[in-house]
Amino acid sequence: MTPSVRRVPAPPRVLTVAGSDSGGGAGIQADLKTMLALGVHGMSAVVSVTAQNSVGVHGVWDLPPEAVRAQIRAVADDIGLDAVKTGMLSSAALVETVARELATLGVPSVVDPVGVSKHGDPLLAADAVEVVRSELLPHATVVTPNLDEVRLLTGVDVHSEATMRRAAEALLAFGPTWALVKGGHLAGDAVDLLTDGSCDVWLRSTRLQCLHTHGTGCTLASAIAAHLAHGADVPTAVRAAKRYVTGAIAAGFPLGAGIGPVDHAHLTRHA
Repeated sequence: MTPSVRRVPAPPRVLTVAGSDSGGGAGIQADLKTMLALGVHGMSAVVSVTAQNSVGVHGVWDLPPEAVRAQIRAVADDIGLDAVKTGMLSSAALVETVARELATLGVPSVVDPVGVSKHGDPLLAADAVEVVRSELLPHATVVTPNLDEVRLLTGVDVHSEATMRRAAEALLAFGPTWALVKGGHLAGDAVDLLTDGSCDVWLRSTRLQCLHTHGTGCTLASAIAAHLAHGADVPTAVRAAKRYVTGAIAAGFPLGAGIGPVDHAHLTRHA
């Protein structure tokens, strides 16, 4: 007798629209690892291919916008989505394409407006910044910039918690439902501000003295999207994602001669 196979329901479905990191620490590779760790089915639309490792980005090659759109539609029209996360979108044409598709998906979206790499390499063309503001951010459930990206998008130079609030207000003026201003580059304890303009959620944690932090932004945004796909509200999803990323940073490990990655598998590797 042929043994029966128990059918299990499919997990929540999350699409990442981002660039590929050949070193495996950030970009789509980090996104898919995070999604697997947090119990969702990760899918991808590759926007750009990068040649990068622990010491820097050595080349970026964008895919044609029609190839990006085709990947998104292939997934959305057949498999379906419960959340989407966007990462590196290097050109104005790519931002426009992804923004148009986000408007049709009808699911929570987490926009990580990647401006520069961990090594300081620029990853967003100058003419794409205004398109991010005017076309992408209005479709974001949550936007998750670090302080360099806040300055790029709003012109606000964040140097204190008070200016974090001003930066968040400037971001919300572009249309996202929630803004998460990540204060990791400030001195002292790590402080982030999540707000929708009326509800402020301050996320505080002891700063970890870790060198190996490649992929933190991608990982946080993907973790938020995963928790939203599970049905969490935005503050709950962000708190849970912050806990996951903090653990991943604490378990980060060396690879190569430069900045190593966070450990996306820390929940099981160190259990």
